[in-house]
Amino acid sequence: MTSQVSSPAEQADGTVVGEQRKPGGTKDVRRLDRVIIRFAGDSGDGMQLTGDRFTSETASFGNDLSTLPNFPAEIRAPAGTLPGVSSFQLHFADHDILTPGDAPNVLVAMNPAALKANIGDLPRGAEIIVNTDEFTKRALQKVGYGASPLEDGSLDGYNLHPVPLTTLTVEALKEFDLSRKEAERSKNMFALGLLSWMYHRPTEGTEKFLTSKFAKKPEIAAANIAAFRAGWNFGETTEDFAVSYEVAPAAKAFPVGTYRNISGNLALAYGLVSASQQADLPLFLGSYPITPASDILHELSKHKNFGVRTFQAEDEIAGIGAALGAAFGGSLAVTTTSGPGVALKSETIGLAVSLELPLLVVDIQRGGPSTGLPTKTEQADLLQAMFGRNGEAPVPVIAPKTPADCFDAALEAARIALTYRTPVFLLSDGYLANGSEPWRIPDLDELPDLRVQFASGPNHTLPDGTEVFWPYKRDPQTLARPWAIPGTPGLEHRIGGIEKQDGTGNISYDPANHEFMVRTRQAKIDGIEIPDIEVDDPHEAKTLVLGWGSTYGPITAAVRRLRAAGESIAQAHLRHLNPFPRNLGAVLERYDKVVVPEMNLGQLATLIRAKYLVDARSYNQVNGMPFKAEQLAAALKEAIDD
Repeated sequence: MTSQVSSPAEQADGTVVGEQRKPGGTKDVRRLDRVIIRFAGDSGDGMQLTGDRFTSETASFGNDLSTLPNFPAEIRAPAGTLPGVSSFQLHFADHDILTPGDAPNVLVAMNPAALKANIGDLPRGAEIIVNTDEFTKRALQKVGYGASPLEDGSLDGYNLHPVPLTTLTVEALKEFDLSRKEAERSKNMFALGLLSWMYHRPTEGTEKFLTSKFAKKPEIAAANIAAFRAGWNFGETTEDFAVSYEVAPAAKAFPVGTYRNISGNLALAYGLVSASQQADLPLFLGSYPITPASDILHELSKHKNFGVRTFQAEDEIAGIGAALGAAFGGSLAVTTTSGPGVALKSETIGLAVSLELPLLVVDIQRGGPSTGLPTKTEQADLLQAMFGRNGEAPVPVIAPKTPADCFDAALEAARIALTYRTPVFLLSDGYLANGSEPWRIPDLDELPDLRVQFASGPNHTLPDGTEVFWPYKRDPQTLARPWAIPGTPGLEHRIGGIEKQDGTGNISYDPANHEFMVRTRQAKIDGIEIPDIEVDDPHEAKTLVLGWGSTYGPITAAVRRLRAAGESIAQAHLRHLNPFPRNLGAVLERYDKVVVPEMNLGQLATLIRAKYLVDARSYNQVNGMPFKAEQLAAALKEAIDD
């Protein structure tokens, strides 16, 4: 990294902003404003755990951060191959950041495959730490290296640190009663210790974590801690690392509060629990395991003490069927899945539209079609969420914009479902689900009141004076029908998927009634109260970039770059995709050009063009990875100049 620095005052990506001599030592300590690190190795090398631990310590230190885990779909991908490479990228800084970063400043490569798969992303001058023990002739040939890149000069433009990680780890653990294979498994902890020394990360949390994780195997816990400490000591004593780095806490980036590191799926799970508490309703999750949504099921299963009941069904259809039954019974009902599961659930979602019951359908989007790219990200389920059912079956759709925002999005989805008696789509994606960032833990008085009133008695008087219960008599403001708990005396009524008669809920094949009910259900969705869209436009720009969901971070980072370069551009981001904010049409009319970046082939742009007759320009990517800020900035600059 030192080759990137022309002077201690240079202000660029992950560069030096100050320099000092470490008290009592001989090595320099350089202060950086931000750093991007990528750990890479076989899917069995523990790169996700290594990155997660480095992230946790970075969060406890007070840096702002953003992460990008990236791993194969196979449970155990072929060792030493390019498709089997697993990586974890972490961007941390002393100021507000929005993305995991475009290009790593540091790559830790555990084998030749990890080096070859990631070298193309590194800028010249980046640090490369390689495990030389794995650079055998066979391993090199497996990934197409004719000669070792450590010796042929191809890495001369980088700051290369050859480290025999495996050998050093085995040597550090020779006092333990472990086989060589068992000792080698701790090499990721050695690497973590080395990087923790390089960037002055706290260590106590990792040691406590290892002690807890291997509580039933204290020998393994002790060995991992020993490897972790050995990596730290290696950095302290070796001459190959003459400089360590400090990235100060991001004290000015966050409002006052208590923070923790959180992933999107964990934030979403916490949001669902909070919604059930605020609604004073039991939470029921009917789900079938599917990547990348399964973590929500895993997390919610831990919270029975909050009245949460989780049901792992035999398939996707059974999962949503059970959830809809729980909604009928008076629970806050949720089903979680990804795109393929949504396809299977579509008939029951249509049934929920007809029954007009609250149900949260959480879709953690991934690459498709069909099985597609299970561990990669995409935003390609928007049109499926909007229209993927038979008949006119409108459903509200909302999307979180960051991992931490998944908490608030879950509360908002619950508010709409409970208030308007409707299924609601919540569209997250793999990038948000697995990525993480600091999250301010809210105070209880900041959370919305979601309590509902169940029907308790007759609500309609017949011409002869008889008082009866009509299950489809509507609230005049929300058009929501009453929610009656089964078994409540006097509230008996018919239920099912055949069209209902207005008011009574009786089966009806009357054409006029069907049209009335279709239009009423649509009017209910159209009338949902949501905030106006906010526009960030400090310079009265002529070009607007409009995004939704997880494109928020890359778009905002790109807009910041353009404005820093003197360009004028406006930004707006949609949380509510059905219905759209009421002022969206007026906002779009104010701009000569509207650019819509999406991780699909232009689904939101299609909706915008159709509804508002605006010539929205699509900028699309469907490679399973999030946008890079530099890439988006270049595309937006081209749109401005066009």
